[in-house]
Amino acid sequence: MHLLLSNDDGIHATGLKLLAEALAPLGKISVVAPNRNRSAASNSLTLERPIRAQQVAENWYSVDGTPTDCVHLAITGLLRDEPDIVVSGINAGANLGDDVIYSGTVAAAIEGRFLGLPAVAISLTSFQPQFMDDAAHVSFELVANLYKTILPNDVIINVNIPDVAKSELKGVQTTRLGNRHKAEPVIEDKDPRGKPIYWVGAAGPEQDAGIGTDFYAVNNNYISVSPMHLDLTHYKAMEDVEKWISNCEI
Repeated sequence: MHLLLSNDDGIHATGLKLLAEALAPLGKISVVAPNRNRSAASNSLTLERPIRAQQVAENWYSVDGTPTDCVHLAITGLLRDEPDIVVSGINAGANLGDDVIYSGTVAAAIEGRFLGLPAVAISLTSFQPQFMDDAAHVSFELVANLYKTILPNDVIINVNIPDVAKSELKGVQTTRLGNRHKAEPVIEDKDPRGKPIYWVGAAGPEQDAGIGTDFYAVNNNYISVSPMHLDLTHYKAMEDVEKWISNCEI
């Protein structure tokens, strides 16, 4: 098969290189990734300027855009042959619970799913990973078997791998997304000219992290596999919304 790989850590990220090497036995590998770190880019597309793509090696392209730009560009014209699956990662740092809203890693997978392809986002739960090689081997097992499985058309798979040796992993759990407390306050500072500047605060601590969540799985050395879907409609709230709008004299 033809696998499209991308990420949000950038074209030179170790996780991307190891992922490409690990998945190579499955078929043709095409890599289209940002030319620099674009973490937390979420699902943003570049619309107000042209996007430049530079071939840096055979079937490897560096793009001056977001992870979503990369996948969109790859599928809709950059690559001569359309891929069969999109795999995003391996990200240095977890994408658990609310993280998926901001994650460029997850966004790359979502764009693949938007454009009709099976899609997987893979993250390792450390910003300074020690066991990226082991995570790459795990990724091979998951992706190789995913392609043999029929999943609903609107599913994106979000994988989080504990940063421990493969021998210490207890297995794989199917999980739901947990959630965090609100983010820490912004950090205020001043630039060299005395004008105020702000740094976005750290993500909030775990809130909903009980049994069955992605947080619980990785905290107990299980690989977390969370199926996500594209339909954001809150169906249970529709009746309440209907009552609300029926009272509006419009």
